[in-house]
This record gives sequence, structure tokens and C-alpha cells, in this order.
Amino acid sequence: MRNDYELCAPDETAAFQVEREQGFSPFLLVCDHAGARVPRRLDSLGLSARDLQRHIAWDIGAAGVAAKLARRLDACLILQTWSRLVIDCNRPPGSAQSIVPLSDDTPIPGNRAVSTTEALAREREVFRPYHDRIAFELDQRRAQEREAILVAVHSFTPRFQGRQRPWHAGVLYNRDHRLAKAVLRALREDTALVVGDNEPYAVSDSTDYTIPVHGEQRGLLHVGIEIRQDLIIGEAGQDEWAERLARVLSIATACGAT
Repeated sequence: MRNDYELCAPDETAAFQVEREQGFSPFLLVCDHAGARVPRRLDSLGLSARDLQRHIAWDIGAAGVAAKLARRLDACLILQTWSRLVIDCNRPPGSAQSIVPLSDDTPIPGNRAVSTTEALAREREVFRPYHDRIAFELDQRRAQEREAILVAVHSFTPRFQGRQRPWHAGVLYNRDHRLAKAVLRALREDTALVVGDNEPYAVSDSTDYTIPVHGEQRGLLHVGIEIRQDLIIGEAGQDEWAERLARVLSIATACGAT
């Protein structure tokens, strides 16, 4: 069937960006909410420029940490470039959190009346290319009999729906916690850090996509890492956390997580 509805113009950015494609490390880093761009056709989703730089639109600081971590590990990194408000690339398409009309009490006018055709276009042009690229990378490694360890890098707002969040970072997982528990132990060796165990979010099949599909379904070692955004707004904080995570991931994989 011919599809006449196109979301993104040919001159607009691709749905994903790859860094260190030839990285030697077994780690594959992904960043589901790296970007805050919105296709011109969606007219900024009716939001102000300020709102599109808030945590509702992307994971502030996560892309910077992920890029610095990729360099330290010599790891391939795949980043999603469009705003999570266009379509959330860590939510199952069609779920309640995939295209949200409200985020942290902020109405999203451009998401109030999204037709089936429009929703499918967002999935086809934003969600699928990103996840197809992750799948391609993992398929290649399997064909080459190369090890693959999936690390999803996220960040979270220090204050959500009026409540302060005490964690500096969180370690996320679903059923398979082999790597996550090792990372959690290594992070908690620094007693100055408050590290959440599946906090401030917990992974599930109904609320998440990347870890259940690319990690669990393939039987890969994997972990989701959340860092509080006020700690990684600037270069110094991003460098600090990239260095910390490079050390922790190396310790966790060397200590029997595999």
C-alpha cells in the first residue's frame, strides 16, 4: 500500500547517529533519549523552545556521558536523535507511554489527537530505524562470533511531580540481573553515592523496549544506567561519570558477571 504521509523531510537529521562504529570493545552503548529535535512538520509539537530543552523532551546530559564513555571503552555507540515526545524509543509502540499527550504535568498539544496514520509514521521514521540499527549491530556481532554487552545510558530529572529524588544514579534491569547486580555492587563501593536498585525506574516488558528486546530476548549481558541530570549538565560532570562507569563496567564484567 502506498504511504503518502511522510513525517521527516529529506534534509532533516537521521533517526540515529553512530559513533565509534569500529569500536573494539564488546560493549554496545545505546542512548534512547539522546536528542531533543522535532520534525518541522510537527511544528515543535506546540511547545516552546524552553520546554523542548527540559527533561520532558530528552535525557539531559546522557548523550554527553555516553559519548565520553564510548571513547574510554572503545565501544560502539548508537544514539537516538529525535525527541522522546515525537515517539519514545524506549516504550513499546502503541503503548500509553509511546506518544504522550502529557509529560510531568506539561500538556503536549501536538500529541493530543494523533491519528493512526501519524502514529505509524512516527514509528516507521523514528522508532524503527533506530532499533533496526541496534539489531543490525548485534546481528553482525553474532555472525562474527563477537561478544556483545548492551549498556543503555539514561538520565533522570532531580525533581519529578513535586518530589525530590535522592539517588545519584540507578541501575536498571528486568528478569536478568547478572550484569546489573555486579554494576550495582561496584557503584555502591563509593559510600558517598546513593545508588538505586531499579530506582527511580524499574524495567518491565510493558514499560520498556530496549532492554527486554535487545538484551533479554537475545540472552545478552545488559544493564540500564540512569544518572541524575544535575550531576551531568556540564562537561566536568559528564567526564566524571564516564570515568566512573568505565571503571565500574570493567570491574563488573571481570568479576564473574559473564
